[in-house]
Amino acid sequence: MNIMKDIKKFLEGRIGEYSFYFQDLTSGYTYALNENVEMVAAGCMKLPIGMALLKQVEQGEVDINRTVKIKEEDMVYGTGILHEFGEKEYNLKELLVAMLLQSDNTAANKIIDIVGIDKINEVLRSMTLNNTVLNRKTIDERNTKGEIQNYSTSADLSSCWKMLYKKTFLNEENSNTIINILKRQTIKNKIGYYYPDRLKREIANKTGDIESVENDTSLISLGKGNFILTVMSANLPSNVYGEVTLSRVGKMALDIIETGWI
Repeated sequence: MNIMKDIKKFLEGRIGEYSFYFQDLTSGYTYALNENVEMVAAGCMKLPIGMALLKQVEQGEVDINRTVKIKEEDMVYGTGILHEFGEKEYNLKELLVAMLLQSDNTAANKIIDIVGIDKINEVLRSMTLNNTVLNRKTIDERNTKGEIQNYSTSADLSSCWKMLYKKTFLNEENSNTIINILKRQTIKNKIGYYYPDRLKREIANKTGDIESVENDTSLISLGKGNFILTVMSANLPSNVYGEVTLSRVGKMALDIIETGWI
């Protein structure tokens, strides 16, 4: 599997800082770079938030059918569309879908309000995501300078996928709910950019970006098995540069799996 070193060499030659994690869920083979370095999570934070919400549902602390009203003061611009609909009521399942499918900031913040930042961080610790912390609610990602950030690592985000795939944290129904929602989300311009459409439909992923940061964490289902691939970045010369870098890594990983994997 030494061919994976080509990805490490590629990232080390790119401008910026990078964290990378790859795992074959069948054999357990893992290859990583800076996987435990804390980096700005951006929208990728919504993956563990969604898992924390459903854990609270399973434990009877939160009712997934509870209806809440999105008020004017709740609306956050940037990603998502709930802010376009004005004041309206939604149940928590609808907010979960909006947060994951559209990376909706308004939905994410209402979920954070209901579960609570302290409780979410407590759940993250119970998941052994020791380098992941929710410090604040989401804001318009176009204007984050000077803001305190939420942090994670490529190893922690990849652990989320492993838990979902193996159903070791949430029950089977809720694990599959998150995976299937994220298979349907349409932001495939990073790791999955060069993948053919038939494969893009088999990628469950969650992206995140703010200025000079591009992240993508994914569970990829292929004929040769199921794989986790996470790439995080920071201090990029431009976000487009980061998107190109992540898409190249995604293509390199796909080529390695399809041509050299047993």
